[in-house]
Amino acid sequence: MRYAFQYLRSLVFVGQMYLAMVVFGLVYAPFALISRAWAYRAVHHYCHYVRWTARWMVGLRSEVRGTVPQGEVLVAAKHQSFFDIIILVSVIPRPRFIMKKSLTKAPILGWYAKRLGCVPVDRGKRGQAIQHMVAQVAAGREEPGQLVIYPQGTRVAPGVKQPFKIGTGVLYGQFGHDCVPAATNVGVFWPRTGIYRKKGLAVVEFLPTIPAGQPIESFMKELQEVVEGASDRLMADAGFVARS
Repeated sequence: MRYAFQYLRSLVFVGQMYLAMVVFGLVYAPFALISRAWAYRAVHHYCHYVRWTARWMVGLRSEVRGTVPQGEVLVAAKHQSFFDIIILVSVIPRPRFIMKKSLTKAPILGWYAKRLGCVPVDRGKRGQAIQHMVAQVAAGREEPGQLVIYPQGTRVAPGVKQPFKIGTGVLYGQFGHDCVPAATNVGVFWPRTGIYRKKGLAVVEFLPTIPAGQPIESFMKELQEVVEGASDRLMADAGFVARS
């Protein structure tokens, strides 16, 4: 009975979340078309709204720990579900995401992603994808901000180990920016797929900056260790027990 009630709450929450995306997107669109600053304002307001409704509709609180990155930096984040994107965007001043090319065709979301200068990548063409990604990032550098990349390339469920891809290291080495790693436990409460949302405290934690200038191999090793280690700690704090 308790599960059924929480599932119903989750269903209502998810429905209104996507309805709100349409409403926010359409209301802000004329202003966002004129000014990119309004596009950022739209996505910030929407993400704050989702965090607020998650708290009182399904009992899912959210918290940001560590120092929120400012200036022109690379943010390399653990990705477990749509909610870690929501939390990141709610606090990062000018986020631009490395994202799946297919998402640019999504209504509302795709248009705003393009307006913010997100970089679409065709993951099926690995070598070409990296070259294209670097070229697209370079082309958008006149708009300084925080470039967000998911080193594993996709959402990864809690407890699943998947190696970090070299694309993050290529961007780190190519553009010479500091990198801010980010860990999370959101997948414990908000899964990669499905409707059910659990009560609890979802956390995104910004970790100490990795300065620019390291060899790519040592950078990738350090990045994976700190992100996975901190994410495992956050998930354990949330009560998650990995299957052996």
